[in-house]
Amino acid sequence: MSAPLAFLILISAMITAGISGLFGMAGGLIFMGIIVTFMGVAEAMVVHGAVQSVANDYRAFLLREHIQYDIIRNIFIGALPALALLAMIAFVPSKTVLFIVLGLLPILLWLPRGILQFDAQKRPDAIGCGFFVMALNLSAGVAGPAMDMFFVKTTLTREQIVATKALTMFVSHVVKIFYFGFALVQMHGLTTLPPIWIFAAAVPCIMIGTFAGTRLLRRLSDTGFKNLTKYIVTAIGLVYLVRGITAL
Repeated sequence: MSAPLAFLILISAMITAGISGLFGMAGGLIFMGIIVTFMGVAEAMVVHGAVQSVANDYRAFLLREHIQYDIIRNIFIGALPALALLAMIAFVPSKTVLFIVLGLLPILLWLPRGILQFDAQKRPDAIGCGFFVMALNLSAGVAGPAMDMFFVKTTLTREQIVATKALTMFVSHVVKIFYFGFALVQMHGLTTLPPIWIFAAAVPCIMIGTFAGTRLLRRLSDTGFKNLTKYIVTAIGLVYLVRGITAL
């Protein structure tokens, strides 16, 4: 791996971890778009999963007192059948499909209230969230905007939302590492992945970005947090949608 590409991965890992620490998502969306430009989809999924699992785990640790474990439990119940289904299909998207899906995801944040917007504090909605998020994360690699529509109607604070989503996505990204790692082994081994030192060097970068993002989170109001997230994710999505359509 060239030095400029290694530097790009480390810097983008730190910056996007900070963005996710602040908004609870968006960082993963940006990071996926960067790395899939320079490597294969399966490789990008593994790298993305490794970086995002560390970022989400540390974010969940920093906000651990705000995690809603009852919601987490129900989400995991819904995730299991999605994992079983995708494991049987063994689906790996092309780059064009991946960019189009990433570009369309923000649409979910603009749906009128009452349409596909649920309350994760309700057991059936949380179970549905688990199924949808796991299926999307294993097919598109990113599920933050989809998960957000399950939290817009909750009475949770911004810290509770970010903390609960962080722990959920940590587990989902770990599953993604094994899912696409197995696909890589079947195709041509793990030799196409970045060297191990890249992953090791990324850990402190991610922790720095995550710590800075969660500190800034406390300066936002709950209303400002939800509104600003929507506009940022939409802008990112439009860029990816154009890239995907152009590649058709």
